[in-house]
Amino acid sequence: MNKKQFKSIALISVHGDPAVEIGSEEAGGQNVYVRHVGEELARQGWRVDMFTRASGAEQPKIVEHAPNCRTIRLTAGPEEFVPRDEIFGYRHQFVEALLKFAEKEDINYSLIHTNYWISGWVGLELKRRLSLPIVHTYHSLGAVKYKSVSTIPMIASTRLKVEKDCLENDDRIVATSPQEQEHMRSLVSTKGKISIVPCGTDIEHYGAISRETARRTLGIACDAKVVLYVGRFDKRKGIETLVRAVNASQWRDDPNLVLLIGGGSRPGQSDGIERERIEEIVDELGLTEKTRFPGRIGEEQLPFYYAAADVCVVPSHYEPFGLVAIEAMASGTPVVASDVGGLQFTVVPEETGLLAPPKDVESFARAIDRILSDPQWRDRLGENARRRVEEKFSWGGVASQLGIIYTQLIEKSVVSLGSVSA
Repeated sequence: MNKKQFKSIALISVHGDPAVEIGSEEAGGQNVYVRHVGEELARQGWRVDMFTRASGAEQPKIVEHAPNCRTIRLTAGPEEFVPRDEIFGYRHQFVEALLKFAEKEDINYSLIHTNYWISGWVGLELKRRLSLPIVHTYHSLGAVKYKSVSTIPMIASTRLKVEKDCLENDDRIVATSPQEQEHMRSLVSTKGKISIVPCGTDIEHYGAISRETARRTLGIACDAKVVLYVGRFDKRKGIETLVRAVNASQWRDDPNLVLLIGGGSRPGQSDGIERERIEEIVDELGLTEKTRFPGRIGEEQLPFYYAAADVCVVPSHYEPFGLVAIEAMASGTPVVASDVGGLQFTVVPEETGLLAPPKDVESFARAIDRILSDPQWRDRLGENARRRVEEKFSWGGVASQLGIIYTQLIEKSVVSLGSVSA
């Protein structure tokens, strides 16, 4: 295997397009993770192809992000938006399209890194057909997710089986926190090899804007009390908990209170329906004049929103990691988050923010009040948060850790192939 082949890897994210605008339907932390990991790996000398499913006929089939890093959109099913649980039906088409692309481009990948369970199935099939080492990141565990939802989807049993197969048969599983690793062992399987590599953030992109500059740019009063949410409109993200917590806050009637709920939505789609539901709750509680829905926030504007906030709230019912938390922390903004999953690893209570039980309106209200009521403590939390991100959660560091795992697995695979041929 020559050096070019050795350094060629495929990142697979079937439903999470790395090139799509973040905040749109089904676009969130996974998309950010795959794209930034891919770009950083390319900067560190890897040749990276990121495969996803084409969800629009007008989309370019190949998007060049940086030298040796590109997104390839494969045709698998209709070239239109398809909810993630329905995408699994097009898995065979995806595999065939990927193999055809690699043959046409004459690329021999040395390793495949899959993301989310749908991609995990694709990886298992490619491992069977190509005998390549496979790395997998779950991003969300069905065994955990289904504990927090009232209606279990029909595809649940399939998902749980695929997730178990990945843990037991892939060459390495990447957990993004010790909490996620524990869930894998206690809820999925005691077999398989797991390495912990956290998610990251662009520490240069966040943290360079002052609160005063950010508020002036966004048209927010300098003495406002600003509570921020950023993310998808999804019931599991707990936005209703946030809204009701703000309503229960001691600052609820303060004329300077501002609630920012940022994220995109599509009318008629699931996220659009959830946004409408949240807007109705805001209206019912009499918070309309205090609440802003800025819509989808682009990467260039996002640092201004984080910097403008007194506190960023991540009220998810479950998060295996929670990129929003570290983006806010990188901006020097303390975080109030649900005491679940990877958020327990990201946020250090009383040092970088506070944790509250998921769906617990009163606990979230008390946590928000504590930070809004003490500006000096807020600033200390923010300084600690920034320091923690610099030390643990840069994308360059994440890519370096993954690169070490890739190299070990590829070298092991080469030795194994040599032994077989001998």
